[in-house]
Formats: sequence, C-alpha cells, structure tokens
Amino acid sequence: MDEQGLNDAAIMLMSLGEEEAAEVFKHFSPKEVQKLGETIARMRSVSRDKVDMVINRFSDAAAAQSLLVSDTSNYVRAVLKRALGDDKAGLLIDRILQGGDVSGIESLKWMDPLSVAELLRNEHPQIVAAILVHLDSDQAAAVLMNFTDRQRSEVLLRVATLEGIQPTALKDLNEVLFKVLAGGDKIRKSSLGGVKAAAEIINMLAGNMDSVVLEVFEDVLKLDDKAIQTVLREVASETLIVALKGAVPELREKFLSNMSTRAADALREDLESRGPMRLSEVEAQQKEILKTVRRLSDEGQIVIGGGGDDAFV
Repeated sequence: MDEQGLNDAAIMLMSLGEEEAAEVFKHFSPKEVQKLGETIARMRSVSRDKVDMVINRFSDAAAAQSLLVSDTSNYVRAVLKRALGDDKAGLLIDRILQGGDVSGIESLKWMDPLSVAELLRNEHPQIVAAILVHLDSDQAAAVLMNFTDRQRSEVLLRVATLEGIQPTALKDLNEVLFKVLAGGDKIRKSSLGGVKAAAEIINMLAGNMDSVVLEVFEDVLKLDDKAIQTVLREVASETLIVALKGAVPELREKFLSNMSTRAADALREDLESRGPMRLSEVEAQQKEILKTVRRLSDEGQIVIGGGGDDAFV
C-alpha cells in the first residue's frame, strides 16, 4: 500500500468510528496495523471534501465488487466431490485450498524478532527454515540476525533448497508452533519450503542480489577441505561443471584444490570450453550440490559454517 493508499485507508477508518474500525483492524496483518496506526496518529485535520472523496471512492469500489457464491471454499469442495467422488476429491481439496489453521504461525508475526529467535534457537534448522518462509522477509531477516553464523548458514541452506508446501506439512508446522509457544515438547523434523521467500529473506540480509542460490552456494566456501572432498565424492562431474561455471573464482579454486591434479586440469578444460550458460541452468545444478551438502550435514558427515559457533541441537 503506497502513501496515498495509507492516507485514504486511515481516513476511511477514522470515519467509521471506534467499534467498526476495530472490527476492520482484526483482518489486517501486523505490518498493516502498524502502518495504519502510525498514519492515523500523524493526522491532525482532514477537510470535509477530502473525507467525502475517500468515502465516495470506497463506495464505488465496493459497489463494483460481487461474488457469485457466498462461500467459495465450500463451493470448491462440493463441486470436486460431485465431479470426482469423495476419495479423489479429498486428495485435491486440501492442496487447492492450502487449508488449515495457521494461527500458530501468524502469532509469530506479532512478536519482535529477538523473541522469535529465542523461541526457535534450539529448533532443528529445517523447522526454523519452514517457519521463516511464512514471515515477512524483513522480520525473517531480523530473526536470523540474532542467530550465530553457523545457525544462519544451516537455516539459509535449507530455505534455498526447500521445494513445495504441502497442506499436511503446513498443519504439522502450525502444531509445532503451538507446542513451542506453549513450552511443550519439541518436534525435530518437518518438510516444508519456499524458494521465492528465501530470495526476499537473503535480500533483506545482504542487500540486492541477482540470485539467492548463487549467494547461498558461495557459502560452501566455509566448508573445510575434508568436507569439500566428501561433497566431491557425491556430486556428478556434469553437475559440478555447470555449477562452477557461474561460481566466483574463489569457490572454483576451493573445489579444484581438493581434486587430483589430473581431475582438476580436466575440469578447468571443461569449464573453459563451455560457452555461455543460462543462469537458470547454473542455479539448478548449484541447487543439486546444495542438496548434497544439506544431506551430508544431516548425516553428520560434514559441518556447515565453521568458526566454532554452537550448532543446532
């Protein structure tokens, strides 16, 4: 919402009165509540003409809106069950509606980043990553700033390599949040993700970036030589060639220095002979290597993010 939109919304809410405005505020996000509250607090006087104009615009916009059915969710359920039968429809309904109670996740949006970080500090990085992708990017970035370097590396690796959000996983994640908020038993694993959100989070952390995967891939520089050698044993040569084609020189040398002289020479020759490649191709192969790094880390074969910081427990 731009500044003009905020001003108009503030005027509209002020014209409603306290009770009605309070009901409207219940449907806003924490960030929207804050922005609108600040806008209202700054207002000192508004002309009658301005108020009339805002109300008329709202009235016209409301009149132009219409719904063919009053409850779209129930309509989708009914149509799919009639068309496909209960069993087949059941497989699709949750995925289409992305349904489920997310009040546990939503409650974090009202908390300050330090408090969220304290709640999540001892959770498995997979859980942390799955939760952060549901927060606004600036809040998620602020939460990560309260983690150690190693914790940030663990979480960002998972954010960058997670794919898809299943409704059942969303439901499980919400239950995790309720247990964390209630101080109950901790659950250590969950599968959830959102790569697009990863770009926004990391952009907030480190300024503008062309590609989140490229940036997280460079974090592999933090691995020691033994870990790099372990990764090399698990990665196909074609994947390595394409991934390193778009990597910074330091990272290329990191891999090359941990190969035999013969293998390193062959890789250099392959890299030089390859023409320009699409960024999407490079990212896809770098992502495959990141998945390998994540798997090896989960198996305890390598440690992500050096420097002696405490790891997740």
